[in-house]
Amino acid sequence: MQTRLARLYQKGDLRVETDSVPSPGPGEVLLKMAAAGICGSDLHYYQDGGFGPVRVREPIIPGHEASGTVERAGEGVELKPGTLVAVNPSQPCGQCEYCGKGLPIHCLAMRFMGSAMRLPHEQGMFREWLVVPARQCVEMGAATTAAEAACSEPLAVCLHAASRAAEISGKRVLITGAGPIGCLMVAAARYHDAAEIIATDLADAALERAEAMGASQTINVSREAAALAEFETGKGYFDLVFECSAAAPAIRSAIAAIKPRGTIVQVGVTGEIPVPLNAIVGKELHIHGTQRFHEEFAAAAELISSRRIDVRPIISHSLPLEEAATAFILAGNRMAACKVQLTF
Repeated sequence: MQTRLARLYQKGDLRVETDSVPSPGPGEVLLKMAAAGICGSDLHYYQDGGFGPVRVREPIIPGHEASGTVERAGEGVELKPGTLVAVNPSQPCGQCEYCGKGLPIHCLAMRFMGSAMRLPHEQGMFREWLVVPARQCVEMGAATTAAEAACSEPLAVCLHAASRAAEISGKRVLITGAGPIGCLMVAAARYHDAAEIIATDLADAALERAEAMGASQTINVSREAAALAEFETGKGYFDLVFECSAAAPAIRSAIAAIKPRGTIVQVGVTGEIPVPLNAIVGKELHIHGTQRFHEEFAAAAELISSRRIDVRPIISHSLPLEEAATAFILAGNRMAACKVQLTF
C-alpha cells in the first residue's frame, strides 16, 4: 500500500512524495488521515531549519496535530472502522526515571511524532495513511468535524499550561500573542473561569479571533502601546500572564504589567533572549515553563467533542496535501492566517 506525504529535506525544501504503508499489527490501527494542522514548530522547521538547538538534520515528515478515521484495526483493538479519532503524537517510554515519577512529559526516551529533537527524527502525520498504536487514538463525538478533532493537540498544550498556573478562577489574566496557541489559551482561561482576559498582539485579525474565543478586551500593541501601559501603574494589574509570543518586548511588558508575586507561564518558545531579572526579583514573580501535555490530550478531545470549548474560530484555512508548500507559506502570514490545516 502506498501513501502520499509531505517531507521536509531542509529549510524551505518541502516535497510531496509517495512511500509505503505497513499493515497494522496487534494493538495498532490503520488511519485514513483527515486533517492536520501546521504548528509553530513545523513553521520553524520550514522557515529556519529548526528552533533553538533543535535542527532538521535529516528528512522529516512534519505534523503532530491531526485527526483521521479508522480504516482497519489490528488484533486486540476495539476501535471500529469509520471512527473519527484525534491522534496523540506523544509516546513516552513508560520505563524511565521520570515516567516512574508520574512525569511522562519529561520522559528520557520520549518519542514525539514530527519532532526533530532526536536523531533519527520522529516522523510525523502529514500523510494520507498512517499506522499508529490504538492507545494514541481518542475517539471523537459524532458531531465533531475532522478539522476540530485535529485541534486536540494544541488545545492540550494550553490545558497543560493552564495547569501550571495552579489557580485561574477569578483572576485577571493577560495573554500576550494571539496566534493559534494564544487564542486557545484564551479559551482555556475562559473555561477555567478567569475574571478578566486581555489579549495582546500586533495583528487585528489575530485579536478578532481572540475575542471570538472569549477575550474580554484586546490590545493591538503596535499602535496602542499606551493602552497596555496603564496596566503597569501601581506595580501592575494582572494576577496571571500566559506569554505565548516568545517575543522579548512582550515578555518585558508582561513583567511590567503583572502584580507582585504574580505568575507568568511561558508558553511561547524561542532561543535565548534578555529578560529584566531585577524586575522579576523585585516583584517576587513566579515564572513557570510549560511544554506539551499528557492526560490533557484526552481532556482536550472531550472538550472539543462537547464544544464546551469551540475551536472553530481559529481554523482559518484548509488546503489539500498537494498544496503543502503553499499552506506553509500561508501559515507564516499572521496577517492573513491563524490555524492552517492540510486535508487528505
